[in-house]
Amino acid sequence: MIRIETYNLLPAFATNTYLVFDDASTQAMIIDPAAPSGQLLNRIKDLKVTYIVNTHGHGDHIGGNVWFRDKTQAKVAIHKADADMLTDARKNLSAYMEMPLEHRKADLLLEDGDYIELGSFKFRVIHTPGHTKGGICLLCDKFLISGDTLFEQSIGRTDLPGGDFEQLNASIRDKLFILDDDVVVFPGHGPQTTIGIEKKINPFIKWELR
Repeated sequence: MIRIETYNLLPAFATNTYLVFDDASTQAMIIDPAAPSGQLLNRIKDLKVTYIVNTHGHGDHIGGNVWFRDKTQAKVAIHKADADMLTDARKNLSAYMEMPLEHRKADLLLEDGDYIELGSFKFRVIHTPGHTKGGICLLCDKFLISGDTLFEQSIGRTDLPGGDFEQLNASIRDKLFILDDDVVVFPGHGPQTTIGIEKKINPFIKWELR
């Protein structure tokens, strides 16, 4: 069975960092490690962390990349369109957050339709540009890790470099709202929701069938 646990490693930004693991194989991945964390490191001591996945390249989602990679030897993965954000503090906006981050290059560049395997489970990479050029979501069965693409009754900001409101709307409408209504959404900030709920009440999506 796939397990998903939520951690808040950077309270100032309330970023959701997710630990995702397969019970049977104990293979795991950390999604959007916002900052170093001894608590999370202690939690994963009995797991095999093979991937550190960034849903996009903003500083509040990548702050723990190097720290966790050094501790676990896991591969850092990000969509190829956001790859240069890892190594440029201006592009990942951390230069303006008083915590400039210039990390090493990613170990794995993702594309739409790729799969990340944890034991017998596969997470499909869904490219959802609009918040950033390389924003992604990860889908496995009835679970969707949505990054800063889709929130409960909201969407990611589009007023930052690389953002595009119409593109984000299209990403959500054409790639996420085609999923089953009971798919549970784990967003980059805020509480969980479902695809069905967001189809009905999200005020930001231009969805003709609503």
